[in-house]
Amino acid sequence: MRTGLISGDRNIQIADMQAMVRRAASGFAALGVGPRDAVAILMRNDFPFLVTVYAANHLGAYGVPINWHFKAPEVGYILRDSNAKALVVHADLLPAIADALPKGMPVIVVPTPPEVQAAYGVAPDQSSTSGSLVWDDWLQAQTPISLPAQASGGSIIYTSGTTGQPKGVRRVPASPEQVRIQEHMQRQYMDWKPGLRTLVPEPLYHSAPFAFATRCTPVAEAAVLMPRFEPIAFLELIERERIEHMFAVPTMFVRLLKLPEDVRRHYDLSSLKFVSHAAAPCPPDVKAAMIAWWGPVLSEFYGGTESGALTVCSSAEWLAKRGTVGRAADGVRLAIFDDDGNALPAGEIGEVFGRLVGSADFTYHGKPDERAKIERDGLITCGDVGYLDPDGYLFLCDRKRDMIISGGVNIYPAEIEAVLVAAPNVADCAVFGIPDADYGEAVMAVVEPQTEREIDLDAIRAYLSANLANYKLPRHIEVRHNLPREDSGKIFKRRLRDPYWANRTTAI
Repeated sequence: MRTGLISGDRNIQIADMQAMVRRAASGFAALGVGPRDAVAILMRNDFPFLVTVYAANHLGAYGVPINWHFKAPEVGYILRDSNAKALVVHADLLPAIADALPKGMPVIVVPTPPEVQAAYGVAPDQSSTSGSLVWDDWLQAQTPISLPAQASGGSIIYTSGTTGQPKGVRRVPASPEQVRIQEHMQRQYMDWKPGLRTLVPEPLYHSAPFAFATRCTPVAEAAVLMPRFEPIAFLELIERERIEHMFAVPTMFVRLLKLPEDVRRHYDLSSLKFVSHAAAPCPPDVKAAMIAWWGPVLSEFYGGTESGALTVCSSAEWLAKRGTVGRAADGVRLAIFDDDGNALPAGEIGEVFGRLVGSADFTYHGKPDERAKIERDGLITCGDVGYLDPDGYLFLCDRKRDMIISGGVNIYPAEIEAVLVAAPNVADCAVFGIPDADYGEAVMAVVEPQTEREIDLDAIRAYLSANLANYKLPRHIEVRHNLPREDSGKIFKRRLRDPYWANRTTAI
């Protein structure tokens, strides 16, 4: 078995990675990066992704992962909003976003590695670094930093909200006591401990796999980066590298369970000890099937980028209380409030609020007023609706307001609507989620034309494709000349959405 950081056929030891971190920190400092600054990362899963995060943190700066599916306007917005002092980017991703780069921003280009090229069909000539500041050359030119690590708030993770504009969750550095509490929780509930063998099969730009990877890698015996999730390759990696620990999302479970029984049983998965999952509700039948296959190694948690993990649920607890997302973790305050701000007793449905005492405080970068909108009595909400049973177990009843979760990825209708309403001949629109067998939900758009002239749906799709990441693009678009509206004139979106969920007791 290999040790260290692994991706495809490449393998480096953790000590070598740490040496790279010291060089990169020196290089970023020479570019003017200091405490409370930001370094942006636009990459698929690769060694320099992690090195950049650790190097920025060493300087007391923030790493800013950017979803590489984003189109140029979306990337440009985050680069400007975060005031990033530099960008580290895979070579094949740079041409599409080059025009959106802030003037004068230093760009360090990482050659796209072979396993990533193979996973995404990237031709070798798309990975040219000609005329660029190239990662390997830049790194070797640096003298390892001698200054001690500065206190850091970690990373700025961008998460969209009901306004449709991404907001950067920016934390202050944790106090020593908060660090102690967090480390206790990580050991107790996330199994983050020295010597583990972990696998990262999801994109590192997502907050949960990012947190797992960045915390586990420095102490791991082996940390395997998967360039792209593919069910059989995933099972092969678990068997070959004797993986013990990972984070997963329910869509992965769905795809794995679609494999023929003889294929699933072919692989030795006995090394698995702890598989954490979150990011989207897991259908009960899917979770039960996964526990039957892998054993009681699944551990669910509930929370968000802003709140962190609030509840945890072992396989045994879930089997005893099917459908729960667990009880409040140690040090977590959890409460259910009605719309008037009244705390609700067990069994009554309301909005879920919570907070981990040991979590460093946060604000939305550049948008401090937005923070107040999600706080009540010192607790934070992810916008979900649910209830606590008499034993303190949390059950979720509905989605975040209007948010779509497709394949474990949060998609915010307001962001899509803001683009769609500017498309040719569109007077107004509504975007919402409808049931999808594979991804849980799919994006549906209903558009109202400006005139009686028919809307050209191909032109609409082309316009959206130029301005939004592909995963945000509506899979279904419908034209209606008179959208249902409330007295205020606001579109009555629930009347559009409800028929698709009519035969279901819950949207989860």
